[in-house]
Amino acid sequence: MLDDKLKALIIDSFAWFHHNKKSAIHAFVIMPNHIHAILSPLNNNLQAENESALLSFIGHAFKKYLNLNHRELLANYKTTQAERSFHFWERRSHTIDLLSRKIIEQKLDYIHDNPCQQKWNLSPNPVSYQYSPAKFYETGIDDFGFLTSYTELS
Repeated sequence: MLDDKLKALIIDSFAWFHHNKKSAIHAFVIMPNHIHAILSPLNNNLQAENESALLSFIGHAFKKYLNLNHRELLANYKTTQAERSFHFWERRSHTIDLLSRKIIEQKLDYIHDNPCQQKWNLSPNPVSYQYSPAKFYETGIDDFGFLTSYTELS
């Protein structure tokens, strides 16, 4: 389960990617044990490279935080893989190319509604869930300071 500090690290990572012009961040939701995001690469960056870099960036932040604050939990993420010591993400993330506005809107609705699902019951409505930009799409207020509406995609 992600504590609030780890959720903040994910948001900080999205902000870093935005401010360093790696990706436009259109939507995300941070759930207790996973995240969903709609991103688009910027400046000729490749989507696959961006995803890998973002997951690596967040993983390093998690490792640093856990090592300093919850060293006993770090062992839960130890791996036997030769190329890394710790593993924070599923081996193969489920990347979907969003090729039409209809598909983007379908995924956006799914992302925003995810915290309200009976299984999670994290929020009475999407707009009040603090780890999602549903409020941005409802009111235009960007509490995160790095969101780009999907409607700005070419």
